[in-house]
Amino acid sequence: MPGNSFGKLFRITTAGESHGPGNVVIIDGVPPGIPLCEDDLRVDLRRRRPGQSPLVTQRQEDDEPEILAGVFEGRTTGTSIAILIRNTDQRSGDYSDIRDKYRPGHADYTFDARYGFRDYRGGGRSSARETTARVAAGAIAKKLIAQEFGGQIVGYVSQVGSVKASVPNPEMITLQQVETLPDGSPNFVRCPDHDAAAKMVALIEEVRRDTDSIGGVSEIVAINIPAGLGEPVFDKLKADLAKALFSLPAVLGVEYGIGFGCAELRGSQNNDFFVARTTPNGAVISTASNRHGGMLGGISSGMPIILRAAIKPTSSLAKEQPTVTRDGQPTTIRTKGRHDPCLLPRFVPMGEAMVAIVLADHWLRWKAIRARVRSEE
Repeated sequence: MPGNSFGKLFRITTAGESHGPGNVVIIDGVPPGIPLCEDDLRVDLRRRRPGQSPLVTQRQEDDEPEILAGVFEGRTTGTSIAILIRNTDQRSGDYSDIRDKYRPGHADYTFDARYGFRDYRGGGRSSARETTARVAAGAIAKKLIAQEFGGQIVGYVSQVGSVKASVPNPEMITLQQVETLPDGSPNFVRCPDHDAAAKMVALIEEVRRDTDSIGGVSEIVAINIPAGLGEPVFDKLKADLAKALFSLPAVLGVEYGIGFGCAELRGSQNNDFFVARTTPNGAVISTASNRHGGMLGGISSGMPIILRAAIKPTSSLAKEQPTVTRDGQPTTIRTKGRHDPCLLPRFVPMGEAMVAIVLADHWLRWKAIRARVRSEE
């Protein structure tokens, strides 16, 4: 099964299934000497893990990372880093009565079409359980870009169903606003507009009572990103970011900057005008607005990179739905097990991780090119 690796210089390879022993990631390209321990990985893994609030699946996984290689005396060695996250709360029996039925919205049929065989326990390889490995790798990518150029990434929920948040300055949103309400209690839905967050919680609880689910939108913002990352043709930064986000389960749409809003504008309205300010180190060039979402010609402009991902409603429902069996016989299905009524709250750290991995990869590519140019001067 190819397609388990992502990135060029900062490269991750994952393995594992929803109901297997665990998930593992191997990360190549991490420079030596970066301080790293399991605690660095736990923060985002706990933001992603199931059972963290009443709004998500009640599968109880601690998601404890084990660093197996690539770290010595608390620092990266420059060799491959291997991380294992064990599964401890699988209930494979919940899926035994649907082993020959195709779940609507899932990869059951397409897996059979591709391989002629599938792991029916919770989706197997296509399950979002695989993203534990990506989030662990993303935590390392975040450390790398923070150390190298002060890069920061914050994701949040901007829409659930018809409830939309008001976020006039995305680049100013902090992790504390996303994770905590003004009274200090957890912000279960991870929306920085706390009035909208309360409405989102009510909507998610409503669809859960109806044994249904709801979709929404997550916005991911990267700041302090230097200009010059990316390539002008096939390896555009925007293309790699889109692939990264589309590779996550349940993502049905990705846009950046003004996105589809550009379809209603004239060029004179859509263009971001360049401006410059004088500093002791010379002129700093930026733009007066950021409809381009921090990328021009597939290369970072130095402005905040702003992305949005549309997430579909959870496909696994206790509500009865029509389907067919593997041999084409009409039947109905109710999916047992523990599932999120809304995927958005747990998607946020997954989206952040994939954005961080892409930025770390392109930063290392930029450094390699600049080093080669200097060596030839």
